[in-house]
Amino acid sequence: MAQQDTGPGTRRSAGAALRAALEGAGYEVLPFTGTAEAVLAHVPRSVPLTVTASPSRGTEATLRLTERLSAEGYRVAPHLSARMLRDAAELREVVQRLRAAGTTSVFVVGGDAKEAGEFPDASALLRALQEVGHPFTDVGVAGYPEGHASLSAAALERSLAEKAPMAHHVVTQVCFDAAAIAAWAREVAALGVHLPVRVGVPGAVGREKLLRISAGIGVGESARFLRKQPGLLRRFFTPRGYDPGPVLDGLAGELGASGHHLAGLHVFTFNDLERTEAWRQRALRRLERYR
Repeated sequence: MAQQDTGPGTRRSAGAALRAALEGAGYEVLPFTGTAEAVLAHVPRSVPLTVTASPSRGTEATLRLTERLSAEGYRVAPHLSARMLRDAAELREVVQRLRAAGTTSVFVVGGDAKEAGEFPDASALLRALQEVGHPFTDVGVAGYPEGHASLSAAALERSLAEKAPMAHHVVTQVCFDAAAIAAWAREVAALGVHLPVRVGVPGAVGREKLLRISAGIGVGESARFLRKQPGLLRRFFTPRGYDPGPVLDGLAGELGASGHHLAGLHVFTFNDLERTEAWRQRALRRLERYR
């Protein structure tokens, strides 16, 4: 990964920041049949994991995979989807199971379920978690550098400001424009939200894998996902699949810079774990001189 030629000191600083981000990157996985086995085969236990939630698979699939991987020694954060939880009683049951599994981190989202129970959005679920006395020391919430298909920019700003006091970090949705990510992070900081921001980037995913995943999560969910990911198909459906290198090159000079809180990487693997981990290891070897 070539760094911009802005002087030896700057290049070394950017290279070191990018290497640190890759070393500490977390992987997001989907709770499909065979996911646990793929994780065990290809992902080091030093890599923190996040398990998604979807209406087609239900909260139970997310919890079971979280429990399984936690028992195998991974640090696992399940997605808690507000619109998929019925009420406070179900939330208490979920919290109890995660406490028993030793879970210390969760990622709270509003979710795409058509029908909502007691919690219409992520803010409502975060408040409920506080009321039930949750044990989680690391709570993540979502950020949207390129906006949201069904929410205005003003609504997104209000939502993030509401969630921030109840959270510990922000994970961005996929964005392929490093300058847009940095500009958004500065806007968020200017609003008074000073949480660390983990940049959401796709892993090294093949187009065949993305097609299978898209088909597997259901037509409705796939359509909603793709609407929230501008340019995803064009970038993934190349003969060799997707290469995260260019967007990371653009981010290298921004990680750790002033004026925002970009602080790490969150890799959307789409369960292409072998290919993504091989890419990460190659990138770390190329950045070895920046240790």
